[in-house]
Amino acid sequence: MSELLGKTNTKNISKPSTKNLGKIETKKLEMSETRAKKIKHSYNVKNAENALLLKTKNGDVVIEMFEDVAPNHVARIKELVRQGFYNGLKFHRVIEGFMAQAGCPRGDGTGGSGKKLKAEFNKMRHQRGIVSMARAMSPDSADSQFFICYADCPWLDGQYTIWGEVTSGMEHIDALKKGTGQSGIVDNPDEIISIDVIADL
Repeated sequence: MSELLGKTNTKNISKPSTKNLGKIETKKLEMSETRAKKIKHSYNVKNAENALLLKTKNGDVVIEMFEDVAPNHVARIKELVRQGFYNGLKFHRVIEGFMAQAGCPRGDGTGGSGKKLKAEFNKMRHQRGIVSMARAMSPDSADSQFFICYADCPWLDGQYTIWGEVTSGMEHIDALKKGTGQSGIVDNPDEIISIDVIADL
């Protein structure tokens, strides 16, 4: 039978060798397939391969993508997400009652990934929670920047490619720091902590 150690005896016990290991040195515990399926199922999405988990400081946002109406945009978004392109980028333009825009690596609305996308305008409507592609004057100039609508914006219908919809966590988009003036440029904006394809979690 083992004896309980007193306070004086415990002082001489050396620290475990794993105590000061850095994150890189410690191995991540493997997750069972069953647990992984439960986590994916908990997001309650139609298709985990076409759904994104966007993390903000306010909380998690789930976006379901419309592969049927914007297949090329969805494919490119997933490609960028899996490259980690969006992680750390800012919601640089946020206009109360209109939309929140992100996806610019320069943080000022002038940058992109370097790959323009041919427009996939569709009959879907720009309503609250809809995720659509930002672009310049040319219809085929969308790249990596996107916006999330705060309200119905019918004047955008048929002019910008809708590729997804927030199905959970819209309150966290509502809580993003807002910009000022007509441009809505945000001073010290909130950021996308990370975006992942839910199937990859």
